[in-house]
Amino acid sequence: MADVALNKNSTFAELGFTETIAAVSEEIRLLYLSDSIPWVVGYSGGKDSSAIVSLVWLALRDIKEEERKKPVHVISTDTLVENPIVAAWVNASLIRMGKAAKDENLPIVPHRLTPEVADTFWVNLIGKGYPAPRNKFRWCTERLKIKPSNSFITRVVRENGEAILLLGTRKAESSRRSHNMSLHAKNAIRERLTPNASLPNSLVYTPIEDWSNDDVWLFLMRLPNPWGHSNKELMGMYRGASADGECPLVVDTTTPSCGNSRFGCWVCTLVDQDKSMAAMIQNDVEKDWMLPMLELRNELDFRSEEARAKELARRDYRRMSGKLTMYVSQGEVQPVPGPYKAEAREYWLRRVLETQQFLRDNAPKEMGEIELITKEELQEIRRIWVVEKHEIEDRAPSIYTEVTGRPYPGPQIDDHQVFDREVLALLKDSCTEDPDGMHYEMLRNLVDVERRYRTMTRRRGLFEEIEREIERCFWDGRDDAVGFLREHEANRQGVVDHIENLDMRLLSKPEQPVGAGEDAVE
Repeated sequence: MADVALNKNSTFAELGFTETIAAVSEEIRLLYLSDSIPWVVGYSGGKDSSAIVSLVWLALRDIKEEERKKPVHVISTDTLVENPIVAAWVNASLIRMGKAAKDENLPIVPHRLTPEVADTFWVNLIGKGYPAPRNKFRWCTERLKIKPSNSFITRVVRENGEAILLLGTRKAESSRRSHNMSLHAKNAIRERLTPNASLPNSLVYTPIEDWSNDDVWLFLMRLPNPWGHSNKELMGMYRGASADGECPLVVDTTTPSCGNSRFGCWVCTLVDQDKSMAAMIQNDVEKDWMLPMLELRNELDFRSEEARAKELARRDYRRMSGKLTMYVSQGEVQPVPGPYKAEAREYWLRRVLETQQFLRDNAPKEMGEIELITKEELQEIRRIWVVEKHEIEDRAPSIYTEVTGRPYPGPQIDDHQVFDREVLALLKDSCTEDPDGMHYEMLRNLVDVERRYRTMTRRRGLFEEIEREIERCFWDGRDDAVGFLREHEANRQGVVDHIENLDMRLLSKPEQPVGAGEDAVE
């Protein structure tokens, strides 16, 4: 590639491009050879992490083979709800990386990490009934991203005593990140290594912390990708995810950069909208097959008044434990919304399967058979419904078959159901004056509890579980529960008012004269 004029604020401006890269490579070589602590490189497939892996790769090439003794683990966390185009890109990159490293006898070992099945997005939302994530209930990040990578790093630390984590974080990404990195730098125990605040015995190394977006793109465009993945295609992916479709190499301070593009979970409701996916669809008519995913993501969102009303109707008025919790809004006592109700969870499962089926029928062949929800997730969702929530109707297999036209791919959970679906339907019909289904839910749950304890020699805990199920379904419906909460709040407020009035009377009581006798108020 032809030379490009350097921005005057570029990291490369002082020494020049070649000299700067040589200096960074030398620093990486010296750090690698200075000890036996294994390295862990965070790789997302984006521009910054691609630059980090490339720099490490180039530095290791210049080290004698017999001196490349410690491994360099390249970890990439797939949340299983990544943008499918980005996920396919990263997976293909990891495969190429592993093969190329083996061919060059480099100690680079790529790893694709995924969350435990119990922690995945759909298992928590469809299985357990967690509402779509929001800032006040951000249950996704820890489960999907942090735990898989931290578990891997912890394992490396346990086996080796320490680990050095290489990250592509840069001060130019945000003022907050710059401030945090400067604070960590003050605690550096070696020249370029800082302690990891969240993981004991792990150190952090950020080779490109002073680079700008433009520096990163210049590096990626001027040097070919060492493991054979196209950096030009990477730039094209960023260009497609930018609203204006532009992603130029920056040559002066007035030229915009595409470096602020972000690829994340396509289901993310922590942001107003998925700008990268929307831009991909807008900029490339051949990517309009992703439109149903965008529609599903927008349906999960809760920001509009209409969406909030729909979500409230879909959620239980009881918490996950079955308890009631109240809040006061505009003087009105309301129960805090709990998890999605059974019909809502069934609806979301159907919507995900419908979207997946559309993608498999309409996505380009090179995307393969897109899997929005895995077989393991389906089986865990089914287990939670039947075993933990006592929903012995076992609706997951029939929903899967109805949507896909194929048999359910998982094994049977229990072949010893007390009632078949026809009998359960009769049981439900027999529960008259039961608008919220509480009477039927209690009867069904009690039948399931008794069935599970039936074959036990010692039925210890049976009565406690029966009591819990009765307490869960104690109310005649939402209105009954709201009435109880309002009465409870009124009684509580009455006690508070009485105590406050009593305090005021005591404070306003004139002092008794000394020696007033036994009738004096203490």
